[in-house]
Amino acid sequence: MTKKERVLEIQKIFAKVYPDAECTLDYKNPLHLLIATQLAAQCTDARVNLVTPDLFKKYPSENELAEAEIEDVEKLIHSCGFYRAKAKDLVGMAEMVKTKYNGVLPDTIEELTLLPGVGRKTANLIVGDVYKKPAVVADTHVIRITNLLGLVNSKDPKTVELELKKILPPEESNDFCHRIVLHGRKICIARRPKCDECILSGICKYNKDNKKDKK
Repeated sequence: MTKKERVLEIQKIFAKVYPDAECTLDYKNPLHLLIATQLAAQCTDARVNLVTPDLFKKYPSENELAEAEIEDVEKLIHSCGFYRAKAKDLVGMAEMVKTKYNGVLPDTIEELTLLPGVGRKTANLIVGDVYKKPAVVADTHVIRITNLLGLVNSKDPKTVELELKKILPPEESNDFCHRIVLHGRKICIARRPKCDECILSGICKYNKDNKKDKK
């Protein structure tokens, strides 16, 4: 079975078990999703969802956030970790969205990654979830699990992103990444995967290699 055939089989299984392939960050507009995703770096989505209501209430758009005092933003996002760098990036991002893009987020990876604090992972999420274009969000779950499955052989986010783009059907790529995240939180947990409960045990390279080692 080729990697393309395997990834189609995995996506077919995922679609049955995780029919709702959605981002777990709470947001009401594209800018809020971008902000929440930036805050989620080295932080859980659950924690971010506790912080953003007050942040969005005080700074509902790029206009208010661009004029914000960085220290005030720091206080609101303190519990998300790396709050100083994140606050500086958020204000800088809002300024750029306001002045260069007239309040509309760009729709390409290249332009999005010009914004302060926006890397390829965040840019792909915006491209995929907001603009519904094919995208691969190479977060920690996607990197770890696609390596275990034998779909890629790299820990570098950009390499994983580009390798998955070669084998994933474009129309399936966004949902595939969301479902990988759900699977990583529920079953394929870092350092303690529940292989006996895994729906992908018959396809997973890691699981097959482990069985060989035990014989």
